[in-house]
Amino acid sequence: MRTDVTVADAARRVNSWWCGIALLLAPLAVSAQQNADELAKKLANPVASLISVPMQLNWDTDIGPVEEGERFTLNIQPVIPISLNDEWNLISRTILPIIDQADIFPGAGSQTGTGDVVQSLFFSPKAPTAGGLIWGVGPVLLLPTGSDDLLGTEQWGIGPTAVLLKQSGRLTIGALVNHIESVAGDEDRADVSSTFLQPFVAKGFPGGVTVTFNTETTYDWEAEQWTVPVNVLYTKVTKLGGQLVSIGGGARYYVEGSDNAPTWGLRVVFTLLYPK
Repeated sequence: MRTDVTVADAARRVNSWWCGIALLLAPLAVSAQQNADELAKKLANPVASLISVPMQLNWDTDIGPVEEGERFTLNIQPVIPISLNDEWNLISRTILPIIDQADIFPGAGSQTGTGDVVQSLFFSPKAPTAGGLIWGVGPVLLLPTGSDDLLGTEQWGIGPTAVLLKQSGRLTIGALVNHIESVAGDEDRADVSSTFLQPFVAKGFPGGVTVTFNTETTYDWEAEQWTVPVNVLYTKVTKLGGQLVSIGGGARYYVEGSDNAPTWGLRVVFTLLYPK
C-alpha cells in the first residue's frame, strides 16, 4: 500500500511540474506568436520601419507571339529604413531583377542576366495620421543595368512614387503607385513612359500568417497597353536557426496584356528580416 501511495504522489508531483513548466512557457509562446504577427503586419506595410531583404522568384509561361516562351525572374528587393529625425523616415526600396528566359523572341534563343534596377525612395512620417493613414512620397529611378539588349530598356528614367495605406487590426488595405519617364539613354531604343499601380489587401492570421491579394498593373503610354496580373500570396513568418524569415508562395493570372504577355505564373518569396 505504501508503494502505491508513493507512486501516486510521484505522478502528482510530475504532473504539477509539467503544469508549472507549461505556465512558465506559455507567455513565451504567446510572445513569440505576437512577435511573428507584428512582423507580418510590418511586412504588409511598404514603408514600415523594418529592414528586410525579400527575394521573389517569379515564373511566367506562355510568353511571346507563339506563346512558347517562359521566364524566371528573381527580384532581389532590399528595404532599408533610415531615420531622418523624430518625425520622418526615408525608406529605400530597390528592385534588382535577375532573369533567365527562353523562346520569348523568335530566333533569339535564351537570355540570362540582370534586368534594369528600379530604385524608390519614400519620405514617410513615423506616425500615422489622426485618421490612421500611413503614407510616403518620393522619387523613383530607372537604372539601365540590363546585361542584354533583350533584358533591359537601355534608358535612364525618373518620376514620382507614392504609397497610401491603412492598417486596422489584422487587415491592411492600400496602394502603391509610380510613374517613370525616360530622360536619357540609347536613342535607337524605345522611350519609357510607364505607370505602375499596385492596390493591395492583406489579411493577417495568428502565427505570423498573411494572405495577400493584389494586382501589379502597368500601363505603357508609348504602346498604349495595359498589363494586369492578379496575384494571390500566402506567407508565414518563422525562424530558420536564429534567423527570422518570411516564407511563402502563390500564383497569378494575367487578366489583361499584349499578345506577347504571359497567361499565368507562380511566385515563391523568401524574405530575410532584421527587426530593430
